[in-house]
Order: sequence, then C-alpha cells, then structure tokens
Amino acid sequence: MRKKEEKDVEAFWQEYEEKIGEKVLARGLGKYICGWEEFDKKEWGGIWGLLISTSGGFRFHHFPQTSWIFALTSFIDKGKPREKSLFLPQEKIISTKLIKEKKWWKVLFSSSPPLFVIQYTDEAGSEKQMTFEAEFPLT
Repeated sequence: MRKKEEKDVEAFWQEYEEKIGEKVLARGLGKYICGWEEFDKKEWGGIWGLLISTSGGFRFHHFPQTSWIFALTSFIDKGKPREKSLFLPQEKIISTKLIKEKKWWKVLFSSSPPLFVIQYTDEAGSEKQMTFEAEFPLT
C-alpha cells in the first residue's frame, strides 16, 4: 500500500509541474494568514493549502474543501471560487524567512507553528509582506 501512495504523490507532483510549466523546488503544507491583496479583500485568511517554491517563483494553492459543513453551505457561496491560488514571480520576491521558536520550553508548551514570511514588491513597486503558518517544512 505504501508504494502505491508514493507513486500517487509522485504522479501528482509530476502532473502539477506539467500543468504550471515549472519545476517544483520545494513544497509544504501551510495556512495563508495575510499579505495578498486579492485574498485579503475577500477575507480568505486562514485557508489551508500547499506552499510551493518553483523555478519561476512562489505559489500557494488551496484545493476545494469537501466537508459536510461546506456541502450544506455551498448553495450560499456560489460566487466564490472553489479552488484558490496565488503566484508571486521570482523577480518580485525580495526575501523569504522561516521564523521558528528556538527556546525548547516555548516549543513544548506552545501550539504556534513556524511562520513563513515573504517580502515582495507589488505591481506599483511598493514593498509588501505575505505571511503563512508552515505546518510542514518546505522540502
């Protein structure tokens, strides 16, 4: 069973690379917090997705949710896209930083995951900051 799961994962990432036309360099699971105007306007903070570093930049990809609560309320949210993603080209990225708690006792007694912070420039050339909680490190 384990081999099949590994092949399914490999097939997913190969298909994803073909779809976007870029090589995936690192990936992880995370939660979008703030910093992307389109998401912030629509109050999409707190959504889970894949944090993906590619040869062309950074991507966050949120896949549709299928919980029973979502199914019950889906008739209300017909205007909202089911799949959400953002792309930040490499040339717009100023810096990236993974902020982890270093003190062992805070790690032990805190439920705060590491923060993944991206400094970037927007279309107007202004410096912005995007923040994610990183549940699993980018690998």
